[in-house]
Amino acid sequence: MRPLANAVRVSLAIAIFSVGALSGGAISPTLAQATPAPAVTVSPPLQREVTEWDQFTGQFAAVDYVEIRARVSGYLTEIHFQDGEIVKKGDLLFVIDPRPYEAALASMRAQLNQAEAQVELATRQLERSAELRKRDYEPASGYDQRISDLKVATAAVEAAKARIRTAELNVEFTHISAPISGRISRHQVSIGNLVSGNESGTTLLTTIVSLDPIYFNFDMSEADYLAYQRATATGKLRSTRDNSVAVSLHLSDEKGWPHEGRLNFVENQVDRTSGTIRARAVFANPDFLFTPGQFGRSRIPGSEPYQAILIPDAALVTDQSRKIVLTVNADNTVVPKVVHPGPNHEGLRIVRDGLLPTDRVVINGLIRARPGAKVSPHPGVIEPAPETD
Repeated sequence: MRPLANAVRVSLAIAIFSVGALSGGAISPTLAQATPAPAVTVSPPLQREVTEWDQFTGQFAAVDYVEIRARVSGYLTEIHFQDGEIVKKGDLLFVIDPRPYEAALASMRAQLNQAEAQVELATRQLERSAELRKRDYEPASGYDQRISDLKVATAAVEAAKARIRTAELNVEFTHISAPISGRISRHQVSIGNLVSGNESGTTLLTTIVSLDPIYFNFDMSEADYLAYQRATATGKLRSTRDNSVAVSLHLSDEKGWPHEGRLNFVENQVDRTSGTIRARAVFANPDFLFTPGQFGRSRIPGSEPYQAILIPDAALVTDQSRKIVLTVNADNTVVPKVVHPGPNHEGLRIVRDGLLPTDRVVINGLIRARPGAKVSPHPGVIEPAPETD
C-alpha cells in the first residue's frame, strides 16, 4: 500500500507542474486571492502652526563687573561686609587708615592760609606803590615788581587750593564704597595688611558682579548667521539687531523653556579662527537664580509662525542621500515620495516639501510595504509628543 500512495503523490505533482507549464508559469486567480495584501497603518500628515527654533548652548555673564582696588596706600583698618553677600551701590566696604591723609589735608589748608596772607600783603603793597607812582616818588620798576608779587601770591593760592582738593580726594579714597549693586566676592586682604594704591600697582581687595539683569552669551555658526541675514532681507524674520527677537532659555535641571529674554547684541564681525559670531541676550533675574559663569540652553526663532506638515521620524526611509516617505494612493498601491525634511517639532519631523496634506502616509508596517505593491491600509493617527528639552 505504501508504494502505491507514493506513486499517487508523484502523479499529482507531475500534473500540477504540467498545468503550470501549459499556462506559462502564471499563478491562478484562485491562488492569488489566497495571499492577502499586507496590512499597514496610514494617516494624513499632521498640520500645525509652528515656529522653527534654533538652539544654542551659552554662558551667563554679569552686565557689570567691577574690581575693587585701593586708590591710596595704607593699612587696612575696617571691612564692612560679609563675603558673598548682596551689597547696594554706595555701601561702605573697606576703610584704609585715613590719619596720614587727614594730616596732609590739614597741612595743605595751612599752606592755603599762608598763601592768602601773602596775597593780602601783596595787594596792600601794590596799593601803596600805586599812590607813590602817581606822585612819581617810586620808579616804574618798583611798581612793576609789586604787580608781579601779587600775581605770584595769587598763583600760590590757586596751587594750595589744588593741593587741598588732592588731599581731600585721598581722604575720601580711604573709605571705599560699592560702585554698583550686586553680589560681592570674598575679601582678598585682611585687616592689618598694607595695601598699595600708587601708580606702580594697586591692591585688589574684592570684586562685585551685578545680577539683575544678566547677560547670556552664545555663539552661532556663520551658516546660521547667514541664514538669519537672508531671512531678514526677505522679510521672513525680524532683524537680530533691533532688540525685539525673543530668546527662551532653560537650565540643566529644567524642562521646557521657562525663562524669556531679549536678544540685545550681535557682534560686528565673525571670529575668523572659529567661524562663529557672538550674540548676547539679556534676562531679568530678580530672584538671582542665574549666576555669572553658569551654563544654559537657549533657543531663538528660526522662522515666523507658519502652517507645517509633520510626520513621525519612523515614517522616513533613507535611500542613499534622499529621504522618502511611502504613501498609499486611492487604489491602495504604495507610492514613494521624495521629501525634504526639516527640524524636529514636538517629537515629529517637519516636512518642508514633497508631501501633500491629503496624502496617506504609511506610519506603521513599513517593512511590509513595497513600492508599486498593493497593501491593506488601516487608519491611524499622528500625535505629537511633549518636548523633553
